[in-house]
Amino acid sequence: MQVDYKKLWIRLIEKGIKNKTDLIPLAGISTNILAKLNKGEYVSMDSLAKICRALNCDIGDICVINEVNKK
Repeated sequence: MQVDYKKLWIRLIEKGIKNKTDLIPLAGISTNILAKLNKGEYVSMDSLAKICRALNCDIGDICVINEVNKK
């Protein structure tokens, strides 16, 4: 499975947040978490909850899990 955070980046734009790094102080996350989000890597539920509280949204509003077919 792969995590897709495109919805998060769209939500930031909708909120008028043009720079992804502005999410760090807004949500109280670390630069490592932001780097993982940029790479589409897994982050803790705690980090996702902080982002959701900061953006006043639900987890489904910021990410989706995509199934990756392995052959």
